[in-house]
Amino acid sequence: MSASASTLFLTDEEIRPFAGRTGVVVGLGETMLRDTPADAQRPEQTRLVHLSLAGSECTVVTMLARLGIPSTYVTRLPDNPYGWLVRDTIRGQGVNVDHLVWAAKAEPMGRYIYELGRTPRQNIGWYQRMFSAASRLDAGMVNWAGALANCRLLHTSGITFGLAAHSGYATNPLLAAFEEAMRERSADMLVGLDFNYRATLWSREQCKATVTPILEDHIDVLITGIYEMAEFYGIGCGRYSAQAVLRGEAHAIEDDDLRAFGAAVHERFGTRVVAVTMRAPESMEEHRWETAAIDDQGHFFRSPSPRTIALLDRLGGGDTWAAGFYYGLLTDGVGQAGIEKGVIIGDAATCIQQTLMFDLPIVTREEIQRLLAADQTTAGRQTVR
Repeated sequence: MSASASTLFLTDEEIRPFAGRTGVVVGLGETMLRDTPADAQRPEQTRLVHLSLAGSECTVVTMLARLGIPSTYVTRLPDNPYGWLVRDTIRGQGVNVDHLVWAAKAEPMGRYIYELGRTPRQNIGWYQRMFSAASRLDAGMVNWAGALANCRLLHTSGITFGLAAHSGYATNPLLAAFEEAMRERSADMLVGLDFNYRATLWSREQCKATVTPILEDHIDVLITGIYEMAEFYGIGCGRYSAQAVLRGEAHAIEDDDLRAFGAAVHERFGTRVVAVTMRAPESMEEHRWETAAIDDQGHFFRSPSPRTIALLDRLGGGDTWAAGFYYGLLTDGVGQAGIEKGVIIGDAATCIQQTLMFDLPIVTREEIQRLLAADQTTAGRQTVR
């Protein structure tokens, strides 16, 4: 892809094929209430809290809706002001809420207490997600034929399937709901999953036992980190064995290493696309961000402009990237053009989002386009030199 090609990104022509449709992308997951001290004190001290919304799938569909891709969100919410807050907020961003499932008003929503760190003090988060309304979303609650009628991509995350273990349920309601959705999927519908392991939800053994069959049977697009695949499946990264990755020795990852990594993941799970996010914290205030994608036909693309982000809030960054990456696949297809566009737009979107407070990506197409144009200008100057 030439540098000038990105000037054609995020045009009305790209999204015109989706006009008048609903639910081109469908997200299945949980939205949490996030409590962040509003006075820079520690959570145990503060009496003034910013209440915001957090959750992987909710962030993805919000960003895609803002990019012009009709998106639907499926979750289960208590029929009370907090549940209405979720509905009203995402509906205000253009997300279709016709397939939300409503629970009794006394059921809890998942909650996330979050303390922003500053070097050398790290960010700290506390989940309160046991027995949440969303964790009880089960088979028979969603009209999947209706929700997926126009669906080109369904997105979920490993976090979603960990809620049952976190709550100690004997069964996994969200897994049952997902499997019900899979029985309604069309032949041309992609299924994407962000691996997103959270040790605070479940053990590695529980995660592997649940997520592995999902990967093998259903997932077309896997978003993951190199460390996760090394830890759970013993998959190395080219010159670096899984053990070397886990020891933190994979410092200078070359393109061929990533190609080998993608090929190994495709062989293990039969995926069509593997996307890799690589976050390198330089301090609590600055992270270096880079990504790559490899499809099962050998097409490969890596961030052309890796950058250091001056963070305001990192949460939601990976999910915003996923939305931008999906945009590329949806508008240019699975293949070289789609993964190139997805990496470029995902990188730009997340670099902007992580300079904003809170999870939801209130990022515009125009902001992304301006950043892409600035990158082109810089690339052009470097070429002249």
